[in-house]
This record gives sequence, structure tokens and C-alpha cells, in this order.
Amino acid sequence: MRCLHRSVSVLALAGFWSCDDGGPQIDVESAIPVRVDKVAQWPLAEYVTATGTARAQREGSLHCLQAGLYQLQENPRTGQPFAMGDEVLEDELIVRLDNPEIVNQAGMDSKKLAFTSAQREYEKQQALFDKGGITLRELTEAERAFIDARYALENAQLQLDKLEVRAPFDGVLVDINHYTRNQLLEVGTIVGQIMDYAVLYAEVSLPGKEIGRITPGQEVLATHYGRAAVDTLRGQVAQVSPVLYTESRMFKATLSIANDSLAIRPGMFMRVDVVVASKDSAIVIPKEVVIDRGETKHAFVVDKGLALERSLETGLSNRFEIEILSGLEIEEQLVVEGFETLRDRSKVKVTNAATGG
Repeated sequence: MRCLHRSVSVLALAGFWSCDDGGPQIDVESAIPVRVDKVAQWPLAEYVTATGTARAQREGSLHCLQAGLYQLQENPRTGQPFAMGDEVLEDELIVRLDNPEIVNQAGMDSKKLAFTSAQREYEKQQALFDKGGITLRELTEAERAFIDARYALENAQLQLDKLEVRAPFDGVLVDINHYTRNQLLEVGTIVGQIMDYAVLYAEVSLPGKEIGRITPGQEVLATHYGRAAVDTLRGQVAQVSPVLYTESRMFKATLSIANDSLAIRPGMFMRVDVVVASKDSAIVIPKEVVIDRGETKHAFVVDKGLALERSLETGLSNRFEIEILSGLEIEEQLVVEGFETLRDRSKVKVTNAATGG
């Protein structure tokens, strides 16, 4: 019985391998799970990308033009002494310097009286001259005295103005140096710093091969590396250098970026995208799903359970998306996940069909 069982087993095994055409054709290929997305049309922009440091469009130091005792002023909007981070208005008084000697030297009260007196005398002499009551020389002397009195008053006011440190423009106090009240400060002492960064300025270096594509007026998108995409700001190219740096073969461009929300601060590191080309509507797919085979580019679509490989002709592109000029049709099911192991006509199983672009 043992020999008979062995013989039957051998015969059965021999029969398995003795079928026509070298044995049975067993389909061992299983469906590969993929995720698809519908091919659609979207706006697309192509960028030249660079990095740069945000700078304030305007900045300046607040310094003493005259010696005096330090008197930090009160912010009328907070009711507290001015502090770092406070917004200030042009010509707003930030620090007053107390210097009685300068005030006495200016003699404002005396010069105001002298000016008023000279003005009245000139007006009286003018009326007399019109009636023929005085000579031209007498009128000229009155006019000269009036002018001298006006200059003396203006110079006195200029001296007193030097005891006041005012904001040169609308901006933000980014630094207030610490001094105790009534501390004597010398001429030239820095008491603070102000910046206006509602508009940002940046210098960037761009690859020499792009010099023909960058021109003043082009749109710029700027994003701080550490912030969310909602903080992307818009601006434009302000100036472009016509030459390359000999060491790096790069060229310089300056950018002006609107920052009304003050979302990006001076000193922050930014990524900037200069828009060099754009289309309002194009067939656009994620750049990551394109298979690059040297001189050709490919992608997969799903039709009736099979993955079909398509040869692509591409156009504009940026970091994330690429335009398809030919090879794909709108509404086709593009494989966006699981394409790495596919071959043309591979069996696939769609696991999550999306409808976005």
C-alpha cells in the first residue's frame, strides 16, 4: 500500500507539469492599491525662488541734538511712558531734554516781542510810504529790521526744538535706551530707534541663468520660513542689477513687499518667489506624481481597473505643481499614491477616490 500511494503521488505530480505549453498559466498578480484624483484645470504660476532677510523700508535713530536732562514722554494712546513696541506718529514728541541755560539763551519771549514790534513798525511804514509820507530808504530800513527780527525768532525756535526728540516718520519704536529721569545726556546720545516696516525691503541673489526672466514690476510672494502660509505677503521687484557677481555667477535684485499686517518683522528670514510666468487656467497635477525618465516624463491613470502609463509633455512648473500640455485629459483618474511600483496595464484597486485638483 505504501508503494502504491507513492506511485499515485508521483503520477499526479507528473500530470501537473505535463500540460500543454509548458504547464498551466496561473495568474499570480494581485491588484495594487492606489489613490487617484481627477485631472482638472487650475491657475498656475511659475516662480524663481530665493531667500533673503526682511528689512524695514525706513528706519532711523532717535538722538539728542542738544545736551539736557532726560525726560521720557508719555504715550497719549496708552497713558504710560513710551516703550518698545509702541506705534508712534510722525513728529510725535518722544523725549524732552531739560536745559534752562539753552532756554535762557534762546530768549523766546524777548524775541517774540521784538518780532511783533518790528512787524507793526514795518506795516506802519508801508502805509506811510504808500501815501508818500516817507522815503523808500526809510521803508527799506523798517523792512530789514522786520526780517532780522523774524530770523532771530526762528533761530531761537530752532535752538529750543533741539531739546525735543521727535519721531521722524510714522513707525514703531523698536528700541528705547534706558536712562533714568533727569540724567544728563550729551549731544549725539542715542535714545531709541524707530522703524517703519509696513513696507519691507529685501535684497536677494538669483542664479545668473535667470537674469533674462527677472524685471522690475514682477509680482513677488514672500513667506517667513517659520510661519504658516496665511502669512504669505505680496510685493514686487523694485530693481535688478544687469551684471553677475564674478565669484558666484549670481545677480542682485531688490524687492518691495507690502506688510500692512506687520506679519513679518525686520530681521526675519524669508523665502521669496518671483512670478516669472502664469496662466489663469491649465491642466495642473502635483509635481511629485510625475515619473522622470531622463528625456521623458510619465504618469499613470486608472481605467477599468488597469493602470495605464501616459507620456507627458509639460509646461510651467513650481515647487509643487506642473502644467500638462499633452498626455492627460480632464476628468481622467490620475494615480497620486501607489504609482511607484506600477507598470503599464498593472491591475490596481482604487482605495480612496478624490475629486479635487
